[in-house]
Order: sequence, then structure tokens, then C-alpha cells
Amino acid sequence: MQKYILFVGTILTLLSCNGNSGKKLPILGERQLVEKTVDGKKMIDTIFHKVGNFSYLDQEGKNITEKNVDKKVYVADFFFTSCPTICPTVKAQMKRVHSKYKKKEDFMMLSYTIDPKRDTVGRLAWYANKLNINPGNWHLLTGNYKSLTKTAAEYLLSAQEDPNSPGGFDHSGYIALIDRNRHIRGFYDGTDPKKVDQLIKDIAVLLNEKH
Repeated sequence: MQKYILFVGTILTLLSCNGNSGKKLPILGERQLVEKTVDGKKMIDTIFHKVGNFSYLDQEGKNITEKNVDKKVYVADFFFTSCPTICPTVKAQMKRVHSKYKKKEDFMMLSYTIDPKRDTVGRLAWYANKLNINPGNWHLLTGNYKSLTKTAAEYLLSAQEDPNSPGGFDHSGYIALIDRNRHIRGFYDGTDPKKVDQLIKDIAVLLNEKH
């Protein structure tokens, strides 16, 4: 039986992971050290923060859950189709990522709307067509608002209604990089092409990482 012995606080910094493609990326978020017994010997193990389960509809009306990203590297961001500020810029950068890795079967992209009232499946289909998105590995997701904000918190990203923000929503322009075990491995400013350059390199690191 495992016994929790230490809690380490959430890593709140939203900085991209720097370094060469051969460098191992850190695992971000809350973590716990646990004591367990293996073959009669006490050992210390680390439990890392993990993105929780989810279930949403994509632009084709297909149900997308955590099972769809099982054992895959993926990126995630939060947006809304009527966003008057950063979303078009972030999506332009996401298209660069999509162009680079769209043929990789073990890679996926998830973009969650934070305005599900207006961003219906039909609206997302229109938006996907506008951006020429391949539904095979880039899913625009919609669902229950409260669930979506909870999912954003799982990614350690900000996404919520705010009447004082442009378009009525306050959200982060960061893109999260997630490994095959749903651990967060990096945050990248989606409005900065240089940060997205680093994201593209770091995706390759995770795709080549042993698992």
C-alpha cells in the first residue's frame, strides 16, 4: 500500500522548455513523492500531475476522449471562433505544427473552445474548413462549459468567461505539450513564432522518447 509522504506545489511558470532536441524535457505540474514496498523493500516513487479524463465532440461530431490520445504525443490549446484578439495568431502558429506533424500517427492536436454556446459542432466544422484542418489528427472540441473550464485547469491553462475581456472570454495564448502518459512537458506562447519553433523541436523530442 502506498503512503503519501510529501507534496510539491504546482509549477505555475508558463515558459517554454528550452534546449537542444536531445535534451530531456521536464514534467510540469504538481507532484507527490510516495513510499511503497516492492519485494519487501521500501522505495520512494514520484507521482506526476496528469491531465484527467475528458469527453467532447469534435468538428465532425465524433466523440473524442482521453482514449484517442492514449500513448500519443499531443498539443492542446483553448480558443473561441469569434475571438477578436490572439486566437487567429495562435491558430496560424498551430497550422505550422500541423503542417510539420500531420502525417505522424502517434501525434495529435486538440483545440478546446471556451465558448460552446456559439461554437457548436457546425460552427467548428466551418472554422476547420476555413483553416484547412485535417480532422484525422487535429480536433476542435466543444461540450459543456463547466467541463471545459475544468479541463483547462487540468492543463494548468486559463480559460473562463470575462465580460471585461475582448470577446467576453479570458484565456491563455499558450500551447501545452503533452506526452504519451498525459504528463505536461512544456508551455509555449502561441503568439511568438520563436517559441513555436521550440515547440516543433520539442515535439520531436517526445516522439523519440522511450516509453
